[in-house]
Amino acid sequence: MYPLIQLQRLLDATRVFDFLGPLALRLYLVPIFWMAGTRKLQDMESTIAWFGNPDWGLGLPFPELMAWAAALTEAGGAILLLIGLAVRWISIPLMVTMVVAAVTVHWQNGWLAIAEGSGLFATPRTEGAAERLERAKEILQEHGNYSWLTENGSFVVLNNGIEFAATYFIMCLVLFFIGAGRFFSMDYWIRKAFMR
Repeated sequence: MYPLIQLQRLLDATRVFDFLGPLALRLYLVPIFWMAGTRKLQDMESTIAWFGNPDWGLGLPFPELMAWAAALTEAGGAILLLIGLAVRWISIPLMVTMVVAAVTVHWQNGWLAIAEGSGLFATPRTEGAAERLERAKEILQEHGNYSWLTENGSFVVLNNGIEFAATYFIMCLVLFFIGAGRFFSMDYWIRKAFMR
């Protein structure tokens, strides 16, 4: 029993570095939300059209409001996550944005973000994509410089399933409950100064 207690104490001693978890989550999410938000903001007219069009877009109600809300939440959220300010608060609209994205954009594609031909989450759609990918590779190997084309990575087919949106939702959910973390966040220093 004594060695187990010692091991638990050793494990507990690592809590001095518990600020690294929320910091890592925040810094991981910053470029994701920044790119998503600024991409929308670069051409708001097209973004609004995509949000509102039921034929080739999302068909959302109030597309102008929804597009601006999503773009500003993502870009502004990236900035707040970076400096660690109002992290628990900004996590809420970021989670809502991820739910809307999962339901309106990704849901019909299943779980997988990258198409796989087999496995637990494979669907007829991803199996078809894997078949097409293999054929594309054969064509490139026969008619292209395949080794140069794949020198920095292999080809994949984007399935665009809910996997990434669900992952980002879970990361924001964790930040909502644990906050920005100690030392490397404005939230920590504001709380330390004003909420003793």
